[in-house]
Amino acid sequence: MEIQLSSFASSSFLLIILGLVGCLFEPTTGRHGRVHGGIATYWGQNIREGRLTTACATGKFQIVNIGFLSTFGDGQPPQVNLTRHCNPICNGCWNVSAGIVNCQNDGVKVMLSIGGPHGNYSLSSAAEALDLADYIWNNFLYGHSTSPRPFGYAPVDGVDFRIERGEFSPYYTLLARRLHDYGRQWGRKVYLTAAPRCHFPDNYLTQSLHTGLFDYVWVRFFDDQKCQYNSGNPSGFQSSWMRWIHSIPARKFYLGIPASEEAGEGYVAPSVLMRKVLPFVKRSASYGGVMLFDLSNDVQTNYSSLISGRV
Repeated sequence: MEIQLSSFASSSFLLIILGLVGCLFEPTTGRHGRVHGGIATYWGQNIREGRLTTACATGKFQIVNIGFLSTFGDGQPPQVNLTRHCNPICNGCWNVSAGIVNCQNDGVKVMLSIGGPHGNYSLSSAAEALDLADYIWNNFLYGHSTSPRPFGYAPVDGVDFRIERGEFSPYYTLLARRLHDYGRQWGRKVYLTAAPRCHFPDNYLTQSLHTGLFDYVWVRFFDDQKCQYNSGNPSGFQSSWMRWIHSIPARKFYLGIPASEEAGEGYVAPSVLMRKVLPFVKRSASYGGVMLFDLSNDVQTNYSSLISGRV
């Protein structure tokens, strides 16, 4: 059952809550007393974003999600769609392996993102969830496939859940647990990340996130006027952020925002982000950084360079 947040509409009560949070949660600081976060982003949906290797070589990103594995379930063979970058059906995405390895050598974690805003995907049974977990383990992680792996030899570091379509399914929880258990069984860390929408609870992912299996959660504070940042009335954004960090047992939370005005509603200018938004979210000990959607938009605006070292 969704808990109503009408009490947060009172500005005086909100200020009390924020003050308590500032006392209860000490930020993680570096040598100069500044909170340190990282930048995550998505790659794979627009040719103008350039090569994966080039993105990681900039030194600006901590995590890159390759998106998307956007076809699975309902009897369909799983399929990756990287638009004009390559065609995995014709083994045309093997060159992504070099990018994955180069990114990892640069200290950047690389995730396979499943779902996405487009595509045809669903999980309607436990069998489908387990089959998909087996496929991902053998084709993108540390298992062995009898057919050519879509990205070639290089394993990614984990799996990102960006589920935005279809009916609610409890089987994403089973998928996450199976991937986690595979990693434990074989002594390999499998990072699990997720990109829920900002309005709590998320229809697709909240149940899975309650398991505590997820390392990083980048909450999408865009395309939802109820909770995206509004400089004239930031209480909706603030209460949503507080709800997420106090309700879900994830390791770190990232602020998900568009990298350009073209990328979606909820764009926050870099200067506003640094002056108004980051000081608030950094009060939480579970703050992890900023997720920019996506790299193709960031290439156009240079957003990551403007905030690099400041998040």
